Amino acid sequence: MTDTLPSLSPQDALIAVMVAVSASDSNIRTSELVAIERTVNHMPVFAGYDIDRMRVVAQTVYSLFEEEEGIEALFGLVRDALPEKLFETAYALACDVAAADGRLYQAELRMLEEIRGELAVDRLHAAAIEWSARVRHMRLQA
Repeated sequence: MTDTLPSLSPQDALIAVMVAVSASDSNIRTSELVAIERTVNHMPVFAGYDIDRMRVVAQTVYSLFEEEEGIEALFGLVRDALPEKLFETAYALACDVAAADGRLYQAELRMLEEIRGELAVDRLHAAAIEWSARVRHMRLQA
């Protein structure tokens, strides 16, 4: 598949990052899928986005995860499609998906670290984004 990688729109790239976090622990949770759909339906950056493309983007991510160097290919696609001004947005959306089920798993934490590094998100900014996601997804009962 890496010989014929599709090009992504900026919105596709944001979705790919969210799907990658959700799939990183090999257990895509309903709460994470709902978080992705809610984000696409309500955030201004997705205005006019064809929601039917989500399935294609998700399948691309899943296929890349099955390849030996697929994660590198995924980040190449994301960096090519995403304007630098949206790198922190991508990280924030990834954090929201990871926090959606109220727990952070090791694989999700590793993926967030990878995203942070690949998109060169400043560590201080990343800490603020992570804290913001945590407090937005806080629950009354543990």
